[in-house]
Amino acid sequence: MIEIDGSYGEGGGSVLRIATALSAVTSKPVHITNIRSGRPKPGLMAQHMNAVKAVAELSNASVEGLEVGSTDITFTPKSLNGGVYKIDIGTAGSISLILQAFMIPAAFANSPVKIRITGGTDVRWAPSVDYVENVTLPILRLMGYKAHIHIIRRGHYPRGGGILEIEVEPITKLMPLNISDLQFDCICGISHSVKLPLHIAERQAQSAENILQSKGYKSKIIIKGSQNAIGPGSSIFLWTNGITPVSGSAVGEPGKKAEKVGSEAAKQILYHISRRSAVDKYMGDQLIPYMALAGGSCIKTSELTQHALTNIHITEKFIDKKFRVNGIIGEAAVIMVD
Repeated sequence: MIEIDGSYGEGGGSVLRIATALSAVTSKPVHITNIRSGRPKPGLMAQHMNAVKAVAELSNASVEGLEVGSTDITFTPKSLNGGVYKIDIGTAGSISLILQAFMIPAAFANSPVKIRITGGTDVRWAPSVDYVENVTLPILRLMGYKAHIHIIRRGHYPRGGGILEIEVEPITKLMPLNISDLQFDCICGISHSVKLPLHIAERQAQSAENILQSKGYKSKIIIKGSQNAIGPGSSIFLWTNGITPVSGSAVGEPGKKAEKVGSEAAKQILYHISRRSAVDKYMGDQLIPYMALAGGSCIKTSELTQHALTNIHITEKFIDKKFRVNGIIGEAAVIMVD
């Protein structure tokens, strides 16, 4: 039984997600304590509970303590079984964060896996589903990961109700990833509004394009509008068109001008571009478990985060590989694994 202190490092939900995902892949049971103990509302929220539930169903695991508010769980996996799965978060909790846990073991199931998740597609403090489609999957495909994503319906805070499906084909191993410098020739984007006037999405896009073009970058942002949603919302997502994309995004909020939403996304991607690194700071931490499973990988990230260091600590407990980091938190860094 591997023991994990859930308050280690940044002490958030990523400790839980990475630990249960790697437990499922390695068939090593894990006991996690002090889950989110430093947060205003400690313990499992609906989003975290459903992430564990999804991985548990995939790996036929038994789980003790799986309930909202729990700060202590024991996760005992068995075999990774393909099939069709469904998860309804019941809130606007992030679909993408559930996928961060589910996608790791799904690739090693005994047959194809399909999961349909209902929840939040574009929420604050989490990658959007556009990030998964246009950044996460293209980079993972370089490692041999095979998956396709379908965004069926958008879901924004506070009502959620977004729907996403992802199909993952089984593989036997991942290939090492070695990427350092950022290369691209255009910035792509999606600006959308649902159950809101289309001009909101147009203004978000125009604001972002004005900033990007003033810095000398070509951009192509697609405008999308829809009434297919439970509640209103908007967001904009930008990414570079290179082999390894970096990103910028922002989510609309009541009282927040569309022009500000667009400018926030543009400034974020310009920050990542300025670091000239192959992956942005979000992929810098998400890639850690995949790098360990593949072995022999080396990436340059635009910003070393506490999330990345926490994920390294958790990953090394499950997989007999050692990471090396050249850089300091807040700066561009090179992350390597034996």
